[in-house]
Amino acid sequence: MLLRAVLVWMLIAMAETIHGILRVRLLNPRVGDHRARQIAVGTASLIILGIAALTVPWIAPTSPGDALAVGALWLVAMLAFEFSLGRFVFHLKWDRILADFDFRRGGLLGFGMLVLFFAPYLVGRACRLF
Repeated sequence: MLLRAVLVWMLIAMAETIHGILRVRLLNPRVGDHRARQIAVGTASLIILGIAALTVPWIAPTSPGDALAVGALWLVAMLAFEFSLGRFVFHLKWDRILADFDFRRGGLLGFGMLVLFFAPYLVGRACRLF
């Protein structure tokens, strides 16, 4: 189960990277960076739920705890990926990276991370895997 969860996380990370590139190229010029990031949280959440719907039965969690463990793995891996990419590839300051998580400043990425965490559980319940 763990190997499958990691492989699916890699698929999610790849899909979200492509999603981010498309956001910057297509949406940012039309609505601005901040609004584009807000909109992208919604579309990214749909991508995550879609990938989860297709792959969680294959991952095969047998209990709610298993599904939440998969979600926790995805969350920790994605946070590490996001922070590393922002800091070491784009050379962003911590304040800029964390702004995407600050609801008071309009950052909605925290909501997207909650979707990522709960997606395996929600799909597992919907598919009656446990």
